[in-house]
Amino acid sequence: MTNKIITISRQFGSGGRSIGKAVAERLGIPYYDKELVDAVAKQSGFSHEFIEEIGEYATVTSSFLFNIAVSSHPMGLVDTMSVSDKLYVCQTNVIRDLADKGPCVIVGRCADFILKDRPDCLHIFVHADYEHRAARVHARYGETKQPMQKRLQDKDSKRKVYYKHYTNRNWGEAQNYDICLDSGKLGVEKCVDFICDIAEMK
Repeated sequence: MTNKIITISRQFGSGGRSIGKAVAERLGIPYYDKELVDAVAKQSGFSHEFIEEIGEYATVTSSFLFNIAVSSHPMGLVDTMSVSDKLYVCQTNVIRDLADKGPCVIVGRCADFILKDRPDCLHIFVHADYEHRAARVHARYGETKQPMQKRLQDKDSKRKVYYKHYTNRNWGEAQNYDICLDSGKLGVEKCVDFICDIAEMK
């Protein structure tokens, strides 16, 4: 395998997680998504739920949530580093450690940027049109009080802000990735085929 490490960044509802998992299964390599959250939780001391819901979207504007987290954190966070920064440092360390262990697929959490200097990485961005994403989110998570369009926009907007804050790059901008795939047009299976073919090129 020429490209040992595959990172998957994705729009909410585009199927990026499913694509990443299928790629890992087909290539016979580890898949890190929830497992990455578990590792960050262990290193940081924060709960799995807090990191999963807040970690990927944490920004300096979320001070209310961070103040709550600081007050209840077992270590007390006596230093001046923000909770957001602490989580990012933990995520960075965990992602680099996972990449050092061998071939794997890593979903989200700025992995493309954190591993940008490694020549053995393949960085993917998965996107789709509104209709495909809305249908996928509805099928997977069901209805909520929030309108679907607002739901999609909010998730992606938070990811954009987080990514920009820590990388000074624009999330979803083609030049930041090796491949950008439209899962709405191609379908999940075709995206998986394409990624695996590229990853196995000699």
